[in-house]
Amino acid sequence: MAYDALVLVSFGGPERPEDVRPFLQNVTRGRGVPPERLDEVVQHYLHFGGVSPINQQCRELLAAIRADFAANGVDLPVYWGNRNWDPMLADTVALMRDDGVRRALAFVTSAYGGYSSCRQYQEDIAAARAAVGPDAPVIEKLRQFWDHPGFVQPHADAVRAALAQLDPARRDSTRLVFTAHSIPTSMAVTAGPHGGRYTAQLEETARLVHAAAAPDLPYDLVWQSRSGPPQVPWLEPDINDHLATLAGQGVTGVVVSPIGFVSDHLEVVWDLDTEALETAKQLGLDYARAGTPGTDPRFVAMVRELVLERTTPDADRRRLGDLPIWDTCPTACCVPPARRP
Repeated sequence: MAYDALVLVSFGGPERPEDVRPFLQNVTRGRGVPPERLDEVVQHYLHFGGVSPINQQCRELLAAIRADFAANGVDLPVYWGNRNWDPMLADTVALMRDDGVRRALAFVTSAYGGYSSCRQYQEDIAAARAAVGPDAPVIEKLRQFWDHPGFVQPHADAVRAALAQLDPARRDSTRLVFTAHSIPTSMAVTAGPHGGRYTAQLEETARLVHAAAAPDLPYDLVWQSRSGPPQVPWLEPDINDHLATLAGQGVTGVVVSPIGFVSDHLEVVWDLDTEALETAKQLGLDYARAGTPGTDPRFVAMVRELVLERTTPDADRRRLGDLPIWDTCPTACCVPPARRP
């Protein structure tokens, strides 16, 4: 099938202090987040001058994708639209329509299945198209990429680099800790067409990164960035609680790898580089945080490869190696059973 554009779809973030609260209200609308939690997160952003790193990281990724496309003969314009802040996705879809785009692919900056990490982006794309009207371009989301070498290998290299910051004499008491965004347990249960996809994919990514980076060390998968009401169960343990547990078990150092993220945006630099680092210091743990793919050339090339999966005829697609074939989400994917058609 022919496509005439790619759109990078991301979460979005404020770029000045006065935008922080309106942005967070967009993010949390209808989710029952307590006002005191919203006030707390406002302060996280203000700690960094009210600027989230994510938009600049998207600009850099956008430029890298365009350069990679040009160098490898992929003749597709690349656009950018966000879920929660400027440039808003509906405005980008309108621009695409005005530029004559009729059918586009979407690369979403989330590697995993699940409602907030996949299905909600599908809904955002549908809502943006509806806002633009009947002449909006068709937009089809590229597949999840949790196990793609272009995602796994940069994470593995980052783990190795972080391990090099710790005392090699204490390697026997060092542990790898992989993190991802916590979600309500009810959402985890319904993730994917058969449930459990979000946690299963993260467990597989952790296994792959561990095997490539430091198979001699023990590792755990834990959670960060909880934002919901306290009475709702979310995935646990939280990274800070887990660090305390490890210290009690005689662990002397940790490498924390945020495999749930593609770039070092605010939930990485606050929750891990600020809060978790402070927890580790209080516990006397050596602490190193591994980086994220960002604009690693392998990650950028992965975007191109995902596009080629969708644009290359079946007879030629086999030349892409043993990458999983693309698929699309079923209608009921990540939807609670009570709401399924």
